Amino acid sequence: MKKLLQPFAVINKQTFAIMVVLQVAAALAIWQTSATGLLPAPSHIGGALLKLSTSKLLIDNVLVSLGLTVQAMFYAIVITLLFCYLSVLPFFKSMAQFIVACRYLTLAGLIFVFTLLTHNGSSLKLWLLICGIVPFFVTSFLSVIVHISHGEYDLCKTLGYSNWRTLYEVIIVGKADKVLEILQQNFAIAWLMITMVEGLNMSEGGIGALLIKYNKYNDLTNVLALQVVIFGIGLLFDFLLAHLRLWLFPYTRLTK
Repeated sequence: MKKLLQPFAVINKQTFAIMVVLQVAAALAIWQTSATGLLPAPSHIGGALLKLSTSKLLIDNVLVSLGLTVQAMFYAIVITLLFCYLSVLPFFKSMAQFIVACRYLTLAGLIFVFTLLTHNGSSLKLWLLICGIVPFFVTSFLSVIVHISHGEYDLCKTLGYSNWRTLYEVIIVGKADKVLEILQQNFAIAWLMITMVEGLNMSEGGIGALLIKYNKYNDLTNVLALQVVIFGIGLLFDFLLAHLRLWLFPYTRLTK
């Protein structure tokens, strides 16, 4: 017990799990006993969550959101890898740096432009999501490239590799595991943005459209139940991507 309050103390996984369960249980108990009429109690949220989880409405909307997110992540990672690999060429370096700077552009001011450039609501949502997450993907992967040690490049020179072969061996193959790590780190951004993007065009549904619908009628119990669903799916994908990385690149276990 003393270790729990000691700086830099190390505890085993079982103790950590028990501690987390007790902390969550205590927080829910405090919330349940102090809930007022404005803020629904956890028991009410749990009831709404149970009702939603057995309805076709939630499943259909979650599948719509997941489909859009996975599609956007695929295109985003392709665009990211293309510009990051080419960023070692001086001609493309400025383009990659411009994409990094686009993190500070708000999509709200560009919706009209995207509406003119796309043909329907589906492609509008897809490109808004792609353009929203690509700058963060590029920033993360460029950081990986910048921090590659000179020793790795020097080794390729010693072996007589050409510059293109060095790019292939050191960055494309050598940092392939980092792509999944970046995907895992930035999935949260895409998953958070999906509710905003789906709110702009609700014709095809989605969990964001459902959330806005419940918000419109001040149905806070269902709003918080949906938040639990969004939170749970986010954690599930984080877990799956982490284990996919360990499965595809077992040597990364050594660096943990």
